[in-house]
Amino acid sequence: MDGTQRVLGDDMGIRVDHIGIAVNDLDTSSEFWRLIGLEQGDDELNVEQGVNIRFFGSEQGTDATKIELLSPTSTNTPIGRFLETKGPGVQQIAFRVDNLQGLLDKLKSVGVRLINETPTTGAHGSQIAFVHPSSTGGVLVELLQYED
Repeated sequence: MDGTQRVLGDDMGIRVDHIGIAVNDLDTSSEFWRLIGLEQGDDELNVEQGVNIRFFGSEQGTDATKIELLSPTSTNTPIGRFLETKGPGVQQIAFRVDNLQGLLDKLKSVGVRLINETPTTGAHGSQIAFVHPSSTGGVLVELLQYED
């Protein structure tokens, strides 16, 4: 960056949606989140990403920040490879936006490295895209938009 402050997401309604945690087993890894009082949501399978998903939250609704447990369907998936190289732990932070494709286009225009230049299907019918950790200081960032 050239030192000029640029804010690309001002008109995108960006907010934290969830923190994704890679785990080997959803059931074993869920105990702590239940113990502290978070509500468990329904499990979901994302075949395209090769991952079993379970959300926990303190409130119901799409505006609440959630914990997302991610368990791979096989070792040859993004979460399977993450677990193999880094072990269980925080895998990504996800931000909900109002205009996903618009933000992706803006990020790309200023040289941000994207894993997905166009959205793909995520949990709960959302559209998702990932920003490469090389552009975020080492953190995998998921951007998502829920269909209205």
